[in-house]
Amino acid sequence: MAGKKNIAQRSDEELVADFKAGKVEVFDEIVDRYSARLYQTSYALLSDHHDAEEVVQDTFVRAYRALPNFRGDSSLSTWLQRIATNLSRNKYHWNRRRGAEVNQSLSREVSDMEEGRNEEVALPDETRVPDRLVGGQETEEAVYEGFDELPDSVRETMVLRHIQEFSYEQIAEALHCKVGTVKSRIARGRDLLINILKKHEVV
Repeated sequence: MAGKKNIAQRSDEELVADFKAGKVEVFDEIVDRYSARLYQTSYALLSDHHDAEEVVQDTFVRAYRALPNFRGDSSLSTWLQRIATNLSRNKYHWNRRRGAEVNQSLSREVSDMEEGRNEEVALPDETRVPDRLVGGQETEEAVYEGFDELPDSVRETMVLRHIQEFSYEQIAEALHCKVGTVKSRIARGRDLLINILKKHEVV
């Protein structure tokens, strides 16, 4: 029986168009489609389940309000990830200001000027990413904890690449930086993360 196209089969573009046309109930499908991925991003950046859930909720509140003005310059996925990443960044710094312990030896930010000196940065050797070296829940938790010790910009880039599996171009779009900067951050983040896991005797 030919029938109406199932909402689960609709593209993001169709859902956004329906929402803008007044069918606000389709926002529930957007929530169902992206809540798990946004939670992954937020948890990897914050290492706290409650904070991650709070960020996801706030992301969808802001997205609901802003969606009527969404122009589609980026994909819906990238747009939502950008909101979640920014909110996670704000929450992370707020937690730090309240006295969260930070590993000072790895807290130095890599400036965009320093990272962007060579746009032809070689692609990082992602076969050495820790979650491919060893497996298991214990290692996964250690990797999440290791992310927390990375410099902010490096941590955000690593999360989008290795947890959300964004392309370099998508990461550059989400974080408003150059592709060469993305590659540099990933290369630096890979080396730092492996050293962190070695320090904790995980690898």
